[in-house]
Amino acid sequence: MNKSKVLLLLAVAAAIAAFFWFDLDSQLTLANFKAQQSAIADYYQANRLWFALLFFAGYVAVTGLSLPGAAVMTLVAGAIFGLLWGVVIVSFASTLGATLAFLVSRFILRDAIQRKFSDRLAAINRGVEKDGAFYLFALRLVPAVPFFVINLVMGLTPIRALTFYWVSQLGMLPGTAVYVFAGTRIAEIDSVGGIFSPDIIGAFVLLAIFPFLARKFLDWLKARRVYKGHKRPKTFDTNMAVIGAGSAGLVSAYIAAAVKAKVTLIEKHQMGGDCLNTGCVPSKAIIRSAKFRSHIQRARDFGFRQASVEFDFADVMARVHKVIAAIEPHDSVERYTGLGVDCVQGDARLTSPWTVEVNGRTITARNIVIASGAEPFVPPIPGLESVEYLTSDTVWNLRELPRRLIVLGGGPIGSELTQTFARLGSQVSQVEMLDRLLIKEDPDVSELVQKRFESEGVNVLTGHRAREVRQVNGEHVLVCEYQGDDIEIPFDRILVAVGRAARLKGFGLEELGVEVNRTVVVDEFMRTNYPNIFACGDVAGPYQFTHTASHQAWYAAVNALFGRFKKFKADYSVIPWATFTEPEVATVGLNETAAKEQGIDYEVTHFGIDDLDRAIADSEAHGFVKVLTVPGKDRILGVTIVGEHAGDLIAEYVLAMRYKLGLNKILGTIHIYPTLAEANKFAAGEWKKAHAPEWALKLLERYHAWQRG
Repeated sequence: MNKSKVLLLLAVAAAIAAFFWFDLDSQLTLANFKAQQSAIADYYQANRLWFALLFFAGYVAVTGLSLPGAAVMTLVAGAIFGLLWGVVIVSFASTLGATLAFLVSRFILRDAIQRKFSDRLAAINRGVEKDGAFYLFALRLVPAVPFFVINLVMGLTPIRALTFYWVSQLGMLPGTAVYVFAGTRIAEIDSVGGIFSPDIIGAFVLLAIFPFLARKFLDWLKARRVYKGHKRPKTFDTNMAVIGAGSAGLVSAYIAAAVKAKVTLIEKHQMGGDCLNTGCVPSKAIIRSAKFRSHIQRARDFGFRQASVEFDFADVMARVHKVIAAIEPHDSVERYTGLGVDCVQGDARLTSPWTVEVNGRTITARNIVIASGAEPFVPPIPGLESVEYLTSDTVWNLRELPRRLIVLGGGPIGSELTQTFARLGSQVSQVEMLDRLLIKEDPDVSELVQKRFESEGVNVLTGHRAREVRQVNGEHVLVCEYQGDDIEIPFDRILVAVGRAARLKGFGLEELGVEVNRTVVVDEFMRTNYPNIFACGDVAGPYQFTHTASHQAWYAAVNALFGRFKKFKADYSVIPWATFTEPEVATVGLNETAAKEQGIDYEVTHFGIDDLDRAIADSEAHGFVKVLTVPGKDRILGVTIVGEHAGDLIAEYVLAMRYKLGLNKILGTIHIYPTLAEANKFAAGEWKKAHAPEWALKLLERYHAWQRG
């Protein structure tokens, strides 16, 4: 920090210290004003200009230094100056003071904050540069956040000072007028009974409903701005049009039909979306087949001298598609048509905020839900296009088992398919550019999974960055960079599983101006920048799970259909997920990695499943339950379970976190013996043991000794 910044910081600190040292905060109270109201009024009558200037300067100082008392001074302005001049004086003084606080924050803090948190602030900076005035106006108009906080925080952003000034002047004006008006009425109170006069009651009622009225005005202003140039139809063919029939789209349509709304569901390919056809269902089906073969290979673990299985990979894939076909009726056109949904197959395209074009037909809809899902992301690796690479969408077309398979990606999808193909007999090399697998999990989780993979013959290559695909001596080779050297890995097939990207292209989002940033940008109500267009599921993020897609779909559908009466904010407070490798990994809430990144204090309780009777009996004695709690309390912050059926076991903790049940409640719940679920109770027992009151135990020891005589 340079010298001028240090001097300014010291000056501000000194001024604030002086304010409290001389007890000036006790002077800026309504009670103190009422006690001196008559004398202040007399002085004002005798020295109008000087008093107004002094009051103006004092108000600027209070707001500029972010000191308490601005609200009281606003009421005083109404009492002394009246409504008109009170509003004028306070409006300009508050805006000038706010701008001074803004400039001080910018001068002293902005550069350091932007450097330190550049990654996290990048999206905020882009939003401010694009719509900073509008967002500031929204904050000023709805005073949920203290104004002094807005002044300081906005100083850290790229918004221009002049823009900050005029938007603040305009945005604070309605609230200023309400407070000044309340002050004019308070000045007339002669007794306690005067509080109940109609004018004063009206002023406070206006203060109470102002945020609601301001929000309604803001919504109207936003809608007017975004819908400019679009003609709204007088009538609509349907209450809701849903684009995409995956998990999010199906749930949205189901809810709409259940409440007797007319809904049109548009899907260009297959009902059920990615989850049914290329994701959750086929992957879990093939994982089960591979697990069966792994058990055959572990025959001695279960008391058999030897066991073998003969299979054809084509038959395994046939079973996968048989499973898809068995589940398919749950998501079929026939079922949803029977529920009252108008199902349309074709490419949908948004042509206005209320119209969707499909198969040459234009459908008018009062609300539109975008549930287009996501698709495999394929990185721009030179030479990759020259080979017939696989993705999590196309791998299900295989009928021959690859002899040598490279899996690009160490996330959940890549890890699940890595282990599966290795168990079915492929020589698998898993390439991950980061230093460990499952990077969103804790390091001890990654270590357990990697050790299991390596014990099953997987060549795990972490820290390897894929650079190029080449042809060397007639075979395909992936060139990776590892610690500055080039590593060549020959392969027969390569599976790209480095992540999934939201489907944003090809159905009119860009042309219409729906805001996107890797995903469709939505607010807490799942609305896009068009209030009648919603998005949910993978296309909206931030999670790419089938269960969160369904969760979001409820909010999207209900807010679309009934938002004019009541809107619901999407709740992400308790989100579980699982990776179906072996060992299985399940997490809910915070893990240690996330808690450290967010600076959240926690305690860790650990129970090793290798000590659990049922796990030992099943020859699956591996893994652990790890619970994060608030220090000194049994309130659960997050849980990670690694081991057999972890995805099922985590449900007890999901319920506990959702309904704020602590570890003591889990400990006091009967669990069947012998089951894997006992691991949850034993983890709670470990917490209780660590928090046993030593002083009480010592007293009990002495009591029992006394009882023995």
